[in-house]
Amino acid sequence: MKFTVVKNILEANERIAEENRRLFKEANVTVINLMSSPGSGKTSLLERTIDALGVRVRIGVVEGDIQSTRDAERISQKGVQVVQINTGGACHLDGNMMRDALPAFDLSELDLLMVENVGNLVCPAEFKIGEDHKIMILSVTEGADKPEKYPLMFHESSVLLINKIDLLPYVDCNIERIKEASLRINPNLEIFEISCKTGEGIDRWAEWLSSQIQPQG
Repeated sequence: MKFTVVKNILEANERIAEENRRLFKEANVTVINLMSSPGSGKTSLLERTIDALGVRVRIGVVEGDIQSTRDAERISQKGVQVVQINTGGACHLDGNMMRDALPAFDLSELDLLMVENVGNLVCPAEFKIGEDHKIMILSVTEGADKPEKYPLMFHESSVLLINKIDLLPYVDCNIERIKEASLRINPNLEIFEISCKTGEGIDRWAEWLSSQIQPQG
């Protein structure tokens, strides 16, 4: 019975996510879904990415959190459209939450919509929101065992961003082990080593992201 309920929830979400995806495609908006554990650097990555892409890309941001508007307030300082979704306890965003947020955006004025999901290494990988790509952020402070512990997150992602590499001299983390384990799970995974603090690696990530943005016209 429990499995049937979960299956029905996922199937209903898939239908709504597909409706969202059609809207995004019609508007030529590329959508990325940023996923990670709490504190890995999602909001800092958004700030760095907005700066790296500059005025040539019209960006909107959806901020997902259980409570507070702190992250949305940070992102709004960058001069982009931003909407906060507070889940009130839910551990992920889903297609319905995303659909409810869309009227706040004029999709014809966007090239890229970046969604910061709730900090969680489990649920966000299961629930689609209509995105083109799931992007996972893993900080070196979390250790090298996460691919084995949370394989679905790595399997569903297009890109793995290994963040906080500026802290490598101070933590016990084997990046090569992370890469090897991640690629066993998902051989097509793109991996970038970055530091949102120093900016290292951000240009390569921004170049990849730029290549995914749909041309207008």
